[in-house]
Amino acid sequence: MRCSCRECGAYMIQAESERLGCVCPECGFHCGDCLGTDTVVGRDQIRNLAFDPRFDPENLAASFTTHEDEDWTQDGGYKA
Repeated sequence: MRCSCRECGAYMIQAESERLGCVCPECGFHCGDCLGTDTVVGRDQIRNLAFDPRFDPENLAASFTTHEDEDWTQDGGYKA
């Protein structure tokens, strides 16, 4: 992965070491943000997803239905 440095904004490159993440060639800052490290989701947060309207069965089903006014054809091409 490649991303920009939080410290100086330079283009970072993936580290070639036992420590995963990116290293800034300008200032030496090391991070693992692009790898999703340090993003553990707690049990309470997962439990609360049951009440999140984004995961309501009706809302999920609606994302799989087609609408008449869509610009896509049945074979997956874009209408001209």
